[in-house]
Amino acid sequence: MKFIEDITEFIFISDEPQKSDIIFIPGSSYPEMAEKAAMLWKEKYSPLILPSGKYSIKLGSFSGPMSKTDIYTGQYTTEWEFLRDVLIKNGVGKSSILKEDEATNTYQNAIYSKKVTDRLKIEVKKAIICCQSFHARRCLMYYQLLYPQTEFTVCPVDTQGINSRNWHSTDEGIEKVLGELERCGHQFVDIFKSLRKKIKAIYGD
Repeated sequence: MKFIEDITEFIFISDEPQKSDIIFIPGSSYPEMAEKAAMLWKEKYSPLILPSGKYSIKLGSFSGPMSKTDIYTGQYTTEWEFLRDVLIKNGVGKSSILKEDEATNTYQNAIYSKKVTDRLKIEVKKAIICCQSFHARRCLMYYQLLYPQTEFTVCPVDTQGINSRNWHSTDEGIEKVLGELERCGHQFVDIFKSLRKKIKAIYGD
């Protein structure tokens, strides 16, 4: 069914990494994204990593790691603390890890990360995003919105047993992916309206 292929292509973005100025990690309680970022850092794809996140506003606190709990055993109060620990345990130097621990959703991950790089006067010409694979499109949309002049590559990881090949074969995968598809629509309604003039100037009527 072609529409399944179309949804898969839209949601699941995966690029080859490029030398970049920074690696962004949108907030999460899964360690795999930070492990991927650490690998890229050790391979010298970027000198800096910026994990972002306080905790989910729906939960009101950080619930703890959702996988590999035998490895990451700290008492974490924020997603940033957790992701920082993952990075350090995977060999990243502390001085390479920047801090953003106020964001409670994906849009704020991008907004507050931009505030950090602006404050530190980091020119972000190229950037890598390490995120969950089914979260890739929405992450990219938000970070592109905040960094319109930046060239992004998305280097995601599969989590929760969901990937581009099997998402449509389980209830959880269908709910996750179609939930992301829905959010890529309704979360951007007001944003698109506010950018109407710019979009028209680029793409015409």
